Amino acid sequence: MSRVRIYVPRETTAVSVGADEVAVAIAREAKQRGADIELVRNGSWGACWLEPLIEVQQGDKRIAYGNVAPDDVPMLFEAGLLEGGEHDKRLGPVDEIEYLITQERWTFWRCGLTESLSLDDFLAHQGFKALTKAWEIGADAVIDAVTASGLRGRGGAGFPTGIKWRTVADASGEQKYVACNADEGDSGAFSDRMLMEGDPFGLIESMAIAGFAVGANKGYIYLRSEYPLTHSILARAIDTLRDAGWLGEDIQGSGFDFEVELHLGAGSYVCGEETAMLESLEGRKGIVRYKPPLPAIEGLFGKPTVVNNVVTLASVPNIVNLGGERYAGMGVNRSKGTLAFQLAGNIRRGGLVEKSFGVTLRELIETYGGGTASGRAVKAVQVGGPLGAYLSAEQLDTPMDYEAFVEIGAMIGHGGIVVFDDTANMAQQARFAMEFCAIESCGKCTPCRIGSTRGVEVIDRIIEGDNRDANYDLLVELCDTMEDASLCAMGGMTPYPVRSVLKHFAADFATGSDT
Repeated sequence: MSRVRIYVPRETTAVSVGADEVAVAIAREAKQRGADIELVRNGSWGACWLEPLIEVQQGDKRIAYGNVAPDDVPMLFEAGLLEGGEHDKRLGPVDEIEYLITQERWTFWRCGLTESLSLDDFLAHQGFKALTKAWEIGADAVIDAVTASGLRGRGGAGFPTGIKWRTVADASGEQKYVACNADEGDSGAFSDRMLMEGDPFGLIESMAIAGFAVGANKGYIYLRSEYPLTHSILARAIDTLRDAGWLGEDIQGSGFDFEVELHLGAGSYVCGEETAMLESLEGRKGIVRYKPPLPAIEGLFGKPTVVNNVVTLASVPNIVNLGGERYAGMGVNRSKGTLAFQLAGNIRRGGLVEKSFGVTLRELIETYGGGTASGRAVKAVQVGGPLGAYLSAEQLDTPMDYEAFVEIGAMIGHGGIVVFDDTANMAQQARFAMEFCAIESCGKCTPCRIGSTRGVEVIDRIIEGDNRDANYDLLVELCDTMEDASLCAMGGMTPYPVRSVLKHFAADFATGSDT
């Protein structure tokens, strides 16, 4: 019998529910039975609700088994695991799982498919094909392709990536930088982490392409401290590429120099804002800078800097390989291409779903997510992290489109979707938004620093029934001040969730002290 490949994810979600223990159990069982196996630690396909999801290679098919626990392993072997045998946990070929095959995997196509830290596997799946093509077509052509694609920043702001890259490329100065913002702090957001753990070489290639396009020879990955497994995988990936000549001076004899440094943050939410992140990278407190100057002109260490988040950068290689027009052909209106939507909260099938813009919130929650985990009705959905508006059940048919969300006072942000059922008390969620801002504010501007603290106090008075009408008016006025006068989105967007609760769930303030 030939060696059988068995895939077990090395990814935070899978590991948190026992993937490492399952891998050990498989190795132990195979040894006891004298079975010849190759254990592969791949990334995750994003079907978090099925983790640990293991796969067994059978010819050109990979047979999947879901929610495998270490205690299941002996019986799986008894049932013929190595031959893809029948078992209650057998899901069939992974390329026939409806949750996965109905997605449009542009950015995440290697996640789950490849062994995360195998350079050979990466090269066998188009690794560095885009960087090599970039060298052939030239920097201007790369920026033109990114511009034509309509790619916008996936970190939340939605700014056109091609314009940002062109600005840095045209800026004067011999030293320029690429800063990858991997400080993924939004509630319900995990796409950056999943990509870094599942396709770390792909992210580094993306940064190198950006560096080549704008004339930068140094890149930084600013990683949130709460991702220890991600940190380990990225550190190993960088060392592997440096040893193989894909990082450093004169990469593969191309004449192009590019180095990447991994920087660990210190747990500040506001460092997800690009200028606060740059301050932290420079060794100072993560406090928001005034703009202008823009980071594209005077960024890291005062030099022109491309600042993009993980998913934005990782969308670029296929744009270079397949053309910007093909990417622009997906999506709707000014929202081009795909986004990795992340389903979390009270959801039956939580996970990552990469779809073209235009898919509705209802389709994501009901078709992919299977509705609420509790089986109760959806009451509210927060999209875009803790600063995103709470949408009501009547708004679930809103298409995922940047401008469509702006029209209803909401934002798509990073694509995190957190679902609440009809038992949720939304007054408490409004209070949480203000309290979150008070805790995480960098403190530089008064509207954010003081406004959020006063906001918690005012909401508490409304909940307690203390002069409710007057305090309601005061809360609206406070939201106006924070939105108009805060230095950055931390204070400026905190009113979004508060206003949405006042608009759609005002009745909850009468029972807001109930949890």
